[in-house]
Amino acid sequence: MSQGLSIGDLADRTGLAVSAIRFYETHGIVKPLRNKGGHRRYGRADIRRLSFVMAAQTLGFPLSEIAVHLHALPDHKAPTKADWTRISKSFRNQIDARIAALEDLRDKLDGCIGCGCLSLKSCALYNPSDIKGREGSGPRNLSGIAG
Repeated sequence: MSQGLSIGDLADRTGLAVSAIRFYETHGIVKPLRNKGGHRRYGRADIRRLSFVMAAQTLGFPLSEIAVHLHALPDHKAPTKADWTRISKSFRNQIDARIAALEDLRDKLDGCIGCGCLSLKSCALYNPSDIKGREGSGPRNLSGIAG
């Protein structure tokens, strides 16, 4: 990385604020080198890394999980197609699980939520004698979707 990109150049290329790039730097997402004057210099690979972070966050993945994937990749080098394929498979499995949980939630919306209220006529069918109350408080039938 002879000259590298300034933090302003990287901000222009990614659409991120300079403060956001510094934030990602504190989490090890990008690791700029310093020039002789002490200024940060970023590589072109950092454009891809930050673009990946933005896309993954849009999909609802937390930065801590994204960082784990990126920390496994070499610094200052653009991730390969194989790297992205491996990471996307992991994300795909999680997205599929979310979709299944949402479909299950959708299908149960008009039924008992297992809260122990015993106020619905259907409670005698779905939660007789408040058996769900033995599992704990709250909406027991829907508790599997959190997280």
